[in-house]
Amino acid sequence: MRVVGVGLALALTACAGAPPPSPSPPPVRPRAPSPRLTLGHAEVVLEPDGGEPVTVQVEVAATVALQRRGLMFRRSMPRDAGMLFVFEEPEVQSFWMRNTYLRLDMIFIGEDHRVAGIVENAQPLTEAPRAIDAESKYVLEVHGGYAAAHGIVPGTRVRFVGLSEE
Repeated sequence: MRVVGVGLALALTACAGAPPPSPSPPPVRPRAPSPRLTLGHAEVVLEPDGGEPVTVQVEVAATVALQRRGLMFRRSMPRDAGMLFVFEEPEVQSFWMRNTYLRLDMIFIGEDHRVAGIVENAQPLTEAPRAIDAESKYVLEVHGGYAAAHGIVPGTRVRFVGLSEE
């Protein structure tokens, strides 16, 4: 019995000096998918006086998050494509070109669906504000030079196809 008692005592002594077992890590829980910012798609039809209508395939930026990102970080875009910014209320809108690599025309459109003004060939990668002195509810960004090439001027009529204006 004495041998068993000594062996038991040695085993207890050895265990007493050992570090306590580490707690098991918390269970890994699957993460909920992060919300993705999705863009709607529509067409903007510009109808210059005396000219043929031109259609731009647009991604619609109707939320603040999408409007903040805009066309930043894009290195290319099809020639007949653009982005349409849709705002809650008409007001003077101001844009910059931070992290925007494409030279753009910014076509400001009033609540009456007419072009209120244009900022042409906005220089990429700058933070200078771009705006016009009129309220707009929509701003269409297209490749630089697009407005001049298609006769788009203040007063040009604009139609939206596939855009929900709720």
